[in-house]
Amino acid sequence: MQEYETLKRLVLDADDDVQKALGGNKAASTRVRKKMQEIKAAAQEVRKKMLEGREAEPGSVG
Repeated sequence: MQEYETLKRLVLDADDDVQKALGGNKAASTRVRKKMQEIKAAAQEVRKKMLEGREAEPGSVG
C-alpha cells in the first residue's frame, strides 16, 4: 500500500532532525514539528485506506 510506504518514509526522513533536536538544535526542532504534521496527515490516509478495505469486504455491515 503506497500510503503506508509514504508514512514509513516520512518517519525515516525525520530521524536525523529528531536526533539533532534532542541535541538542542532549535532549527531541527522546528523541522521535526513540521514533519510530524506531515506524518499525522499520512497516518490519517493509511487509516482511511484501512477503513475502505474493511467496508469493501463481502458481508461487512457498514
